[in-house]
Amino acid sequence: MYLTRKITSQLFCTAGLALVLVFPTALLSQDSAGRHSRSLITEKVDESRLRTLAGNTHPQANAQNDRGPVPDNLAMEHMILQLQRPAEQEQAARQLIDQLHDPKSASFHHWLTAAQFGEAYGPSQQDIATVTGWLQSRGFTVNGVSASGMAIDFSGTSGQVGQAFHTAIHYLQANGQQHIANMTDPQIPAALAPAVAGVVSMHDFAPHAMHKRHANYTYTSGGFTNQAVAPADLATIYNLTPLFAAGTTGKGQTIAVIEDSDLYSAADWTTFRTTFGLSQYSSGSLTTVHPAPASGTSNCTDPGVARGSSAGDDAEATLDAEWASAAAPDATILVAACASTRTTFGGFIAMQNLVNSAQPPAIISISYGQCEVDNGASANAAFQSLYQQAVAEGVSIFVSAGDEGAASCDAGATAATHGIGVSGWASTPYNVAVGGTDFGDLYLGSTGTYWNSTNTSTYGSALSYIPEIAWNDSCAGSLLASYFGFQTTYGAAGFCGSSTASKDGLLTVGAGSGGPSGCATGTASSASVVGGSCQGYAKPAWQSGVAGIPNDGVRDIPDVSLFAGDGVWGHYYVTCWSDVRNGGAPCTGDPSGWAGAGGTSFSSPIMAGIQALVNQAVGGPQGNPNYVYYQLAGQQYASGSTACNSSNGNAADSGCLFYNVTLGDIAVNCGGAQDCYGAASVAGSGRGGRGGQSGNGALSTAAQSFSPAYGTAAGWNFATGLGTINAFNLVANWNKGH
Repeated sequence: MYLTRKITSQLFCTAGLALVLVFPTALLSQDSAGRHSRSLITEKVDESRLRTLAGNTHPQANAQNDRGPVPDNLAMEHMILQLQRPAEQEQAARQLIDQLHDPKSASFHHWLTAAQFGEAYGPSQQDIATVTGWLQSRGFTVNGVSASGMAIDFSGTSGQVGQAFHTAIHYLQANGQQHIANMTDPQIPAALAPAVAGVVSMHDFAPHAMHKRHANYTYTSGGFTNQAVAPADLATIYNLTPLFAAGTTGKGQTIAVIEDSDLYSAADWTTFRTTFGLSQYSSGSLTTVHPAPASGTSNCTDPGVARGSSAGDDAEATLDAEWASAAAPDATILVAACASTRTTFGGFIAMQNLVNSAQPPAIISISYGQCEVDNGASANAAFQSLYQQAVAEGVSIFVSAGDEGAASCDAGATAATHGIGVSGWASTPYNVAVGGTDFGDLYLGSTGTYWNSTNTSTYGSALSYIPEIAWNDSCAGSLLASYFGFQTTYGAAGFCGSSTASKDGLLTVGAGSGGPSGCATGTASSASVVGGSCQGYAKPAWQSGVAGIPNDGVRDIPDVSLFAGDGVWGHYYVTCWSDVRNGGAPCTGDPSGWAGAGGTSFSSPIMAGIQALVNQAVGGPQGNPNYVYYQLAGQQYASGSTACNSSNGNAADSGCLFYNVTLGDIAVNCGGAQDCYGAASVAGSGRGGRGGQSGNGALSTAAQSFSPAYGTAAGWNFATGLGTINAFNLVANWNKGH
């Protein structure tokens, strides 16, 4: 969408009881049949023998932030106790998932129900009964057990938590907001430990949404014209148009977007579709649901429009719903939203209930995240377990890789101080991690080649596929530095040390995220820093066969990317979000005045929409799309040809499935000594640039020389994964990836 207005300058953005308990091994009433797993709990529950659930204290739960204990009667509702299965059952579940995605297997695409998955691969009934009985003996209310048997929902008070788990719940003051959290790692009776992975959360620090609101920028050459992205542009650039023309529009498909807020107004979604020509696809619909668990007490209440610390999350719900619909205009968009409790993020509750339901949606998109270290081992185990179950049911899970470059523990900071880390919401082997790019026409001086000077009736102005670069808003990005005439990014004489970087808001941890999984399990020795006993997820077998994939033994992200720019290079997404109190804009008149944003919050629901087109075309759910992505990419990249390099733009080969992004990097501004090259000393302490830290280094994988974390390259790379996609070719060739 061509915008005629000019850009003006603006910054953007206790002790244990000696009590022995023995519980009956009777089956739980909500389970239908005996499970096949052997029992892991083989001893009597002795409260005097405890085991610490390590790695389950939030980094912000420290003496500096401590404001004292909460009252003992403070309600702590719908905590999630994550269980674990025997090692042989875990291995069997992994083998099953491989077989479900292998066309040579008799199990190919014979997806399981949640109940079947729980029956075959859940913990034993005896273990579930023993753990549930222990919780009840400590005064907790057990609200229900998931169909998979892997999660127990329970409620109680802070006093009961302290007595049962031997950790105190305190008030905290962190980053200007009041929170609650456990101050030490919880402890449980040692007899239970073999079957318990941990409590998913005992605090109210929520993950963050992966979108960045559009801001205005002035380059030294003066104002310039924006080309914002409308749905028609998306269809042109990523070749959705011929699919729509052939009737592949997502009809009959359902995409669930996971939220902790309702939409500000469902009318915004309707206005978006009407204005941008999507209402012609009459099967497209929007439904907001507050999914209840399959059994037990409901844990999902209507969040309404999120306020307080989650104020503005209605923006996330809105853009997810609108842009999933832009990619699959005839699909049913399901906004699945639950209110957060004091201990559990509402989006996780919604997702848990959907995946454990009798008929889960075939496609789920999540645009929230938090780094693996800050998640803690229990939350990471919960994500992996839930996503694993989902793909066994045929569900495709898309997750925003992040908006912080390779410094996901420094989200929202002006400088990274905790080094390299990735989002634990996106790094499991069972989801597609979707990264971000920006358009490179301004950098390459070819804007006139790729954008019309006028709009169509549906506000489209893109003429073809457009060259892409790694999305990076930071002064540590090599392309921005070069554009402004700097030879280096770091140091006092580099771009990050310049007044231009400061004035234009480029001292930021803002870029598409990528990197190696580093702390999926274990405990960090320093807050928010990968280290100590941390271990990443093992590299899945499907992540192979493409040049550039590192031989590092761990899961690497992202898998694929799509445009995620928020205006630095003149391009961003338009949304109809009319919540003016939280930064929205009235959806009236020319959409150039509407709200705009970027970030991988957009790329994830769009890829989910494209998966809806795949599912419609091939006739059913596909589970984890990575099995196909990497197989197809291996075929394309095997020749070493540069014909599908994104920098070719409209001259790229017409048969490309993936566009290999080879320009730019995701290095971000940093301070201190953790994976940071060339920085001057950064005053103060705290979390990575909050509270005024600026820094002028560049995130690096080397200490003695600059090695950007991370750069683009031929084939797969940490900045953009396999690259971006040609939707028509991907759909047409999908079955060749089996």
